[in-house]
Amino acid sequence: MATFLRVTIGLQTLAVFLAPVTAGLLLTIPSGKALHSASAYAVFAVTVVHLVAAVLVWRPGGGSPWAILSAAGFLGLVLVQVFLGIAHVKTVHVPLGVLLFGLSLLQLSRPSACLPLRGRSRRPGRPASRVAA
Repeated sequence: MATFLRVTIGLQTLAVFLAPVTAGLLLTIPSGKALHSASAYAVFAVTVVHLVAAVLVWRPGGGSPWAILSAAGFLGLVLVQVFLGIAHVKTVHVPLGVLLFGLSLLQLSRPSACLPLRGRSRRPGRPASRVAA
């Protein structure tokens, strides 16, 4: 299940990366608005799947509850991003998109966030004790 969480975070990062690409198309081709809208729906859908995966890793798998808080906060920011885009508030919409991409990269770069608590050592570089496992 932790692999599923990693895959959803990777898809989320890809979707957030493609959103500004479609925003550029919004300015250059007639069908750009539909493409940017589709990318916004994709970001929202993948973020919801990310939240579900974080809950599934935490509850039965013994993973960190921090992953749920991170996914829920990201979903909240995505909702704000969508509403700002609909309201055409570009002065906040664009920087928030950059922040979302950075946060998604940060989530993707933390492999220990997906591991169960029992499998992690409190000291970096050392394996967990047999008692903790």
